[in-house]
Amino acid sequence: MSAYQSHTALHCDGTSSSQVDRDVAIETAVAISINGTTHAVMMCSPTDLRDFAIGFALTEGIITALDQIQSLEFIEHATGIEAQFWLAEDTARPFLARRRAMAGPVGCGLCGIDSLDQAVRPLPVVPTTQGDFDPVHIGMATDRLRDLQPLHDKTHAVHAAGFMDETGQIIVAREDVGRHNALDKVIGTLACAANPAASGAIVLTSRVSVEMVQKTAMIGAPMIVAVSAPTSHALELAHTANITLCARAHDGEFDCYTHPFRLKGHR
Repeated sequence: MSAYQSHTALHCDGTSSSQVDRDVAIETAVAISINGTTHAVMMCSPTDLRDFAIGFALTEGIITALDQIQSLEFIEHATGIEAQFWLAEDTARPFLARRRAMAGPVGCGLCGIDSLDQAVRPLPVVPTTQGDFDPVHIGMATDRLRDLQPLHDKTHAVHAAGFMDETGQIIVAREDVGRHNALDKVIGTLACAANPAASGAIVLTSRVSVEMVQKTAMIGAPMIVAVSAPTSHALELAHTANITLCARAHDGEFDCYTHPFRLKGHR
């Protein structure tokens, strides 16, 4: 399925106007269901959906390993796409019990939660021994990710996330209309390739919010590098989870807000 489509627009430059064709990013509703029960509906770019669904399930704590998935199917409906997970009974049981206890429907952002406490759930702490990065690579990470955004070049309407190894190479890059979705796609790709997240850094074209830190901590990645700034709560979570958070990264420069010991020369 294509991630964009062509639309006609009226282009105006202040003195004249003309019709032009523009590529527009497609946004599709994707419902995540677990053993027949809907967990969340996300608005996504309709590409790399298997990576997205698996990454979402891992970072939301629905599964902890791929072998807990008995099957994953994608069903197209008139109004969107359903990602149908069937999980082992012992894996699905706690999730389904919590869903039955919820008082009402759940929106998205922080999906499938029924209390404020769950919005700031306890996170794994990344070991101090993980991660050793050259500041030169960090300063160039978002620029290197920008070179891997063909959908953005066409539409100017999508986010990207990537995974940088300790040599400074972006080895996975994914795009999506949603920044959380782009990160889930990267995480799903890493999981399916059995590529350990502990060996590199998450790279983002967006700001760093609570959810982005939570997802990074859930896979044990030791560093986040982002082109935009973090929120205050994201900094608190990164500090607690022992994640090195670098932001405002572009053109060889960046600010390191938490745990700079992972930067070469700063131990």
